Amino acid sequence: MKEQLIFVYNANGDLFSSVTDFAHKLLSPSTYQCHLCALTYGNFLIKQEWKSFIENLSVQTLFLHKDEFEKQYRIETDLPTAFISANGAIREIITRQEIESCESLDELRNIVTEKLKKYVQHYHSDL
Repeated sequence: MKEQLIFVYNANGDLFSSVTDFAHKLLSPSTYQCHLCALTYGNFLIKQEWKSFIENLSVQTLFLHKDEFEKQYRIETDLPTAFISANGAIREIITRQEIESCESLDELRNIVTEKLKKYVQHYHSDL
């Protein structure tokens, strides 16, 4: 089974939550609950530099909202975060604290790159 990088937003995926999150992000960005969303999305769309970065990774990526992730994996954790899924196992690769420490999209991209590199070195994967 091929590895998959799973990003999990600290937001639910239903329409009401999406509209509420959108308004919160615009009206009070400093208190917005999902730093991953704040870094990777503009007011309306995914940032092009993030989209290009993700498309060029050597691993498949998946983005899930909190409710989708909890339903599919039955794991509760501090969000936002990122996991690697491989061979039926899932392990956290980027913590909430690491994402929240990022002050820019460049910092987030650097963390993703560094963590994937360490994962490959440690697990001898063929990413």
